Amino acid sequence: MRTTVNRGNSKLSAEIVAGGILQGQELKANQLTTTKVTHKAKNPVSASSISREQQRFSKQPGFLRKCYASSIAPIVAGLMSFAMPAQALQVVVTPQNPELGDTLSVIIQVDGNGGETPTVSLQQKNYPAFPMGNGRFRALLPTTPVEKPGARVVQVAGDGQTQKLNVQVRDRNFPTQSIWLPPGKDEEGTDAEFDRVDAFKALVTPEKFWNGKLLRPNSGEITTIYGVRRYYNGVFAKDYYHRGVDYGGASGSPVIAPAAGRVSLVGRESQGFKIHGNVVGIDHGQGVASILMHLSRIDVKEGDVVKAGQVIGAVGSTGASTGPHLHWGLYVHGQSVDPVPWRLQGIE
Repeated sequence: MRTTVNRGNSKLSAEIVAGGILQGQELKANQLTTTKVTHKAKNPVSASSISREQQRFSKQPGFLRKCYASSIAPIVAGLMSFAMPAQALQVVVTPQNPELGDTLSVIIQVDGNGGETPTVSLQQKNYPAFPMGNGRFRALLPTTPVEKPGARVVQVAGDGQTQKLNVQVRDRNFPTQSIWLPPGKDEEGTDAEFDRVDAFKALVTPEKFWNGKLLRPNSGEITTIYGVRRYYNGVFAKDYYHRGVDYGGASGSPVIAPAAGRVSLVGRESQGFKIHGNVVGIDHGQGVASILMHLSRIDVKEGDVVKAGQVIGAVGSTGASTGPHLHWGLYVHGQSVDPVPWRLQGIE
């Protein structure tokens, strides 16, 4: 059987290795047979006698042949091992046709379970990759409505290899909305409020708490989708987009955790949260977080570990709000992404 293995651009045929071994074995057999016959007879030996001895040697699997074969086997294995190529770094990016606002999931398969953690970068920014088991790692990369659509280059390095993948992120039509806030609701908020919220969004804990598709946090109808651009009191908010989904639930209706996690932010309007109002932030792990705003009440405290579907508060109209509703924002590495794909398709 002829087996050809590749190493880089060069080819090494196992047939060549096997051929060399067979030639060496025949030479060794001839030498052993000749020595044996010469030792037994002082007179010249006929060619027919040597031929018979060679046939006897080839037919009998004596200890000499066994020893010879056993001594050659490690050499063959070593040569074959040297000739086999290292497994290529395998990378899969989903979704296949992403749009602005989608989360890119990068699954990396490395050779073996003991390798170092691969590195992932996009647009000169590094993103952590977390182990999934069996030599697989995952990194999550956010995209937002204020970015330009088009080509992205995702670079993955691991196992001494580097791969660059071209990903096309399609444009998306985000509607425009005008919001008129009454006096007292149009405040800009304080540094203390935004500092606490920003610190929460920046959390990257190694544990993964979520599992499967995320849940709808309130049963009310969706009143504002993700990514809407807005005018506030007649002034266009240039770098603003609606960072989440609004649910028009009745005041006091329950708000549940969309996924398991640790409560890492609790803020109240009475404590200066003039924009977010009564707010709960849940860390789902590995850079994924939910923020639930404008609540009428809060049923959890910082440090609590909540399950998916657990009631964490109730719909209200606290903070910068024109009426009772729930604002659910989903963040990946500090950037607001569309929660809908996470809820409908889920991310592994």
